[in-house]
Amino acid sequence: MSQIIFLDSTPVGLITNPKATPLALQCQQWFDNLLARNMKIILSEIIDYEVRRELLRTNKLSSLRKLDLLKSELTYLPITTEVMLKAAELWARARNQGKPTADHKSLDGDVILAAQAVLVAGYGHEVIIATSNAKHLSLFADAREWQSI
Repeated sequence: MSQIIFLDSTPVGLITNPKATPLALQCQQWFDNLLARNMKIILSEIIDYEVRRELLRTNKLSSLRKLDLLKSELTYLPITTEVMLKAAELWARARNQGKPTADHKSLDGDVILAAQAVLVAGYGHEVIIATSNAKHLSLFADAREWQSI
């Protein structure tokens, strides 16, 4: 069984951050280590969107270039109808269990990312979401703090 790592927005933001902050450097080293181990890493379209919109808003051109490069180097997983149908199902189930993951008016990118992970896992892969907030995502899939992967 192959292991697949889905990147959430915080690791992507740190990986594409050109500033050498200690946390950004730690995350970039972690990411380079995953690549050196030939791990399959996925950049989801919803995560690209979440990171990209803020980089565009703040005119961070260097980070945008790094995001574009990252997008070309990794497996990029677009949002499909199947993903959105699964996301709606997960969102409703979490609400009915009294465990909402975002405001009820929010699009809830976490549940869209989780839906992609669930669908990929359904094809027999071990899927881990690398995040900085495992609490919400772990309701749906194996989500871990990126530093622990």
